Amino acid sequence: MAWEEWEQLKSEAVEGQPTQMRLNQAPADGGGGSPTGGLPGGQPNLASSPAQKQAAARAIEDHIEPDTSKAGQWADEQTNAAVKEFGAKDGKGWVTAGAVKKAHTSWGEQVQNLMNRLSSEKAALRSANTVLQNTDLTTGLGVRKVSVADGY
Repeated sequence: MAWEEWEQLKSEAVEGQPTQMRLNQAPADGGGGSPTGGLPGGQPNLASSPAQKQAAARAIEDHIEPDTSKAGQWADEQTNAAVKEFGAKDGKGWVTAGAVKKAHTSWGEQVQNLMNRLSSEKAALRSANTVLQNTDLTTGLGVRKVSVADGY
């Protein structure tokens, strides 16, 4: 969208006139938001060989999962300390203590979802080659024609 078109849309919005935006061309960079100009999230160094998939699964298992878990434990300790500090000492505490505890509970659920996602991605990477190979074999068996010579 050109700058002039943007300015026109802004002025129409201020004046109360109906606005209409047209997207009639692809972005100059190829779109998609990826460095390669392809699909969103596409990367030029996508792991595609069985060895690369296994290495990626090992990286998740050996580094990403343990580091994420450690970070979550550190956050638990720090948050619990903050809740304790803001909590009731003389029968009255800060409202902040409850809010921090509630936010931390929500954050903990998100961390657990991330850990579950990492685990499923690791399993998918490890089984991808087997799944594809089994699909190829099954398709090959289904497509193969029976020959008269098979009985001999």
